[in-house]
Amino acid sequence: MNLLLRNCHIISPSQNINGRFDIQIANGVIVKMGVIWQHVRELIQYDLAGKIIVPGFFDMHVHFREPGQTHKENIQTGSLAAAYGGITGVLCMPNTSPVIDNVQTINDNKNKAKDNIVDVYTSACASMNREGKKLTDIRSLLEAGALAVTDDGSPIADDELMKQALTEAEKMNKPVIQHCEVMSISNNGIMNDGEVSRKLGLKGIPDESEWKIIERDIELVRQIKNCHYHIQHISTKEAVRLVRKAKAEGLNVTAEACPHHFTLTDEAVGKYGTNAKMNPPLRTREDVDEIILGLKDGTIDVICTDHAPHTAEEKSLGMEKAPFGIVGLETSVGLTNTFLVEKGIITIEEMIRKMSVNPRKLLGLPEIKINEGEKANLTILDLNKEWTVDISKFHSKSNNSPYNGWKLKGKPIGIVNNAKHLINV
Repeated sequence: MNLLLRNCHIISPSQNINGRFDIQIANGVIVKMGVIWQHVRELIQYDLAGKIIVPGFFDMHVHFREPGQTHKENIQTGSLAAAYGGITGVLCMPNTSPVIDNVQTINDNKNKAKDNIVDVYTSACASMNREGKKLTDIRSLLEAGALAVTDDGSPIADDELMKQALTEAEKMNKPVIQHCEVMSISNNGIMNDGEVSRKLGLKGIPDESEWKIIERDIELVRQIKNCHYHIQHISTKEAVRLVRKAKAEGLNVTAEACPHHFTLTDEAVGKYGTNAKMNPPLRTREDVDEIILGLKDGTIDVICTDHAPHTAEEKSLGMEKAPFGIVGLETSVGLTNTFLVEKGIITIEEMIRKMSVNPRKLLGLPEIKINEGEKANLTILDLNKEWTVDISKFHSKSNNSPYNGWKLKGKPIGIVNNAKHLINV
């Protein structure tokens, strides 16, 4: 791959770069930056005037459904959705069928992800078969390439097991990622417990089901020196406040938020039905406002999607039986730019930190540098592009999204990674 990207506005906050450059790329490496006058026939050239180039975005919470559920998604289709969403790297969750609790499954998925434009990493289960009873061989799983341990979809509920997981992961300088839910409190609920659930006659999930386990976990973090505890898809105001307090204490507690939790409230269930059914559920306006504040003040470190593909048949089963989750890879940039950057809540630099710099840092991946001699790992954005979400054009196998027909501003138009490129100008 030999590219010449002209008139690029590069923003890389960790390098203090915010300016206009041409970029020449040969065999996947940036060989020249600056004003490049020559016109070489062998180079594929793109004029990116008015566009922005940033360090490649990374989504640290996706479900690519391999192994066992490839009728919903697989590594190839998930990667394609990521690429068109401006994402150059992802972390897959291990709640597959069978689950990823052994080295062989990690190696199988690594082989399936070879020669991909998107870097596909995996997390591994903290407990065998995600049953919360016996710890996995965390060291072996991390040595095999897993970037974190989690029982995503289920909490690590047992105190002693959680302490063991935090201790073992700390030895490898990797995070324990927690799905924060007290199952006895959520008690098979369908949506947020409140006025809307009562109006709709649906069983509610109290907000305590999330923040109670975070409260417990933070106490465990206080006991285990240097461990890293990461909270998935934060949804309640109380949880945000607990994280803010833990950070003020100097604890290594980090958190992520998904666009659906800062753009929608539980009122959306009445409008979008099962495409607004997710776990944790959409909460109240007060919860959304606190999440937005947490994104603004740095309490929440990462924006990711919890990309959860399901078939139309599954989502047509009604609120009681339909699975939780929505797809998000192809709408996350537009939603984040429209509802956070355009509204002045965060800057474009802060968006880049939360969608590129921070997730890689938290997972121990190398920082992307846009310099001569560095591997080209780039996301190309048109922040002025106004577009309408059309789920029929998604590249995922599934299109379970409440955002169909939404008008957004800001769209990824390409990525460059692994000596490959996908650019639509």
